[in-house]
Amino acid sequence: METLKIVETPPESFPLVAGLTPAAEALNAAMIWQRIEAYIVWRWVSRPVIWTVQGGGDWEPPLTPVVITQAFSWTGDAWAPFEPEFGPEGFILPDGMSKVEATVGLDEVPPAAVLEAFRRLAEYLAAEPIRVVGASSYSINMGQVSESINRHPAFMARALDNSGAADLLRPYRRV
Repeated sequence: METLKIVETPPESFPLVAGLTPAAEALNAAMIWQRIEAYIVWRWVSRPVIWTVQGGGDWEPPLTPVVITQAFSWTGDAWAPFEPEFGPEGFILPDGMSKVEATVGLDEVPPAAVLEAFRRLAEYLAAEPIRVVGASSYSINMGQVSESINRHPAFMARALDNSGAADLLRPYRRV
């Protein structure tokens, strides 16, 4: 089974996180939630998702929690509805191409660990560091004042790891 396409409609709003510094509060919360959601499979604001899947047999939706609302199989010239059944490893889909429409997410407050991951990532992104964020080395010469900073090109891409948020999100990933 191969998931060919995922169309996930973003929610209109995300959960609010309290206790942020003014600098972190000023950041775009949706951007931070999108970074977190790209890293995990759980959703805490429900939204529609459509998956296009190729093959037949057991298929496990790549996002959770999920409620399938409709499923269709491609007959060669049109989509025909079918009722997916539960199998030992997910839902049983027919051979060929299927389209699965569902609602993913819970409309409830995320667990404390996820809210703390949001806070850590927001504070990391908003920080005014003493030295340059992501610098792998820093040197200064006092004779005729010189400064040198070396920064890994992926320093911002590693924000989830560097902030400690990724450690808190491990239970919500699918391996």
